[in-house]
Amino acid sequence: MYSQSIQRLIGAFSRFPAVGPRTASRFTFHLLKADKKEAEDLMAAIGELHEKVRLCRFCFNPFDEAPQKKGFCALCLDETRDRSLLCIVEKESDLEALERTLRYRGLYFILGGTVGMLQTEDLSRLRLKELKARLQDIGPKIRLREIILATNPTTEGEATALYLERFLKPFSVPTTRLGRGLPLGGELEYADEETLKSALEGRR
Repeated sequence: MYSQSIQRLIGAFSRFPAVGPRTASRFTFHLLKADKKEAEDLMAAIGELHEKVRLCRFCFNPFDEAPQKKGFCALCLDETRDRSLLCIVEKESDLEALERTLRYRGLYFILGGTVGMLQTEDLSRLRLKELKARLQDIGPKIRLREIILATNPTTEGEATALYLERFLKPFSVPTTRLGRGLPLGGELEYADEETLKSALEGRR
C-alpha cells in the first residue's frame, strides 16, 4: 500500500482528462525520483497558471493577462483578422490545432464541451448564454457573414453541431461545417495540418 502522500498525488493526477491510475502512478513516481528543482518548477508553473492566466472576454481562449490587453486575447485584438468569420470549437486545443494550419484568419468562440458528453439538463455548463450574448451584441467592428461549426467528427461532436445549427438559426447567419477530410471518430487536436487545411477549405 502506498503512503498517504503518494496516494493523494496519484488521486490528483487521476482527475486529469484521459489519465488513469496507472499513468497517474507513473507521474507521481517520476516526481518522487526527480530532483527538488524539477518539482519546484512544476509547482511554480501551476501557481502561475492561476495567478496570470485569464480567459478572453470574447472567445474564452486562455492568455497571460496584461494591462494593455484589457481582458482580450491576442487573437481577438488582432485587427488584421477577418471579423466577419466566427469559428466555434469545443475546446482550447482545437483552436490551437486550427491556428497551426495558418489557413483560418477569423475569430473564435470556445464552447467549453459538447452536448453528447453532458446530460440534457446540464447544457447550462456549455457557454450557450455567452454565445447568444456575443451574437446579439457583436459590436460595430464585427459583421458576421459566416459561422463555422468546427466540432470534432465524433458522435458527441456531431450531436453538438446539430444542436448548434438549431440554436443559431434565429440569428440568420449562414453556418458551415468542416469538410470530411477528417476521419470519423477523430479529434481536431490530433489531426495533421494538411488534413485540417483540407477540412477548412472544404467546409460546407
